[in-house]
Amino acid sequence: MSNIGKAFQNGKAFIGFVTGGDPSLEKSEEFIFEMIRAGADLIEIGAPFSDPIAEGPVIQRANLRALAAGVTTDKLFELAARVRRQSDIPLVFLTYLNPVLHYGYEAYFQKCQTIGLDGIIIPDLPFEEQEEVRAVSVRCSVDLISLVAPTSESRIAKIAKNAAGFVYIVSSMGVTGIRGEITTDLNAILAAVRSASDIPAAVGFGVSTPEQAAHIARIADGVIVGSAIVKIIEEYGERAGEHLFAYVQKMKEAISQA
Repeated sequence: MSNIGKAFQNGKAFIGFVTGGDPSLEKSEEFIFEMIRAGADLIEIGAPFSDPIAEGPVIQRANLRALAAGVTTDKLFELAARVRRQSDIPLVFLTYLNPVLHYGYEAYFQKCQTIGLDGIIIPDLPFEEQEEVRAVSVRCSVDLISLVAPTSESRIAKIAKNAAGFVYIVSSMGVTGIRGEITTDLNAILAAVRSASDIPAAVGFGVSTPEQAAHIARIADGVIVGSAIVKIIEEYGERAGEHLFAYVQKMKEAISQA
């Protein structure tokens, strides 16, 4: 079992997301540990990118703030390395293909392996074009996490069969962001994933309230929250730590009681 699998061993997993370097790398580190202290089971660190096509306005603004603060790929690696020295919590990068390609696949994944990063999510890398990247990720023991969208349909079983770490199920069409209601037939998607593989399946995109989190936890193995966390950071800036702790604790309790 990879380190990511440990996030799902003790009940339903809460997966929290921060944009690395928003509002600073030091604060990102503090916020990550506040989420861990509140009960997060896995942390996603978003790599700031100038054209984050899967992201809604909240995370887009966070990307711009982090880039303006001078965050680079190497500084993000340093952030992950500092977290790893203090915690064995599963750590995943969410990035786009261009920065990985520019850095060099081998160099990027070797760096991930060296610092103890467990996985990587690349939203703009289609499943059918993963072969080259997956080969490098396997050699470096870094899970390449696949996404399943409501439009994946007949491809779901194939994606699940070849998945590593966990399957990231996109709850809604469109970009990330807080949604008042999630109307996708998640039961059907989860059934298709589970018929093909016993890999954990976590749901993200649009989850923001304890009620939504509890509903999803009843049917999925984990709940992913990004925009709602980033919005707290946007609102409170450097003082966001205590607010993040309270929010993640509330979400984790809702998931645990589902």
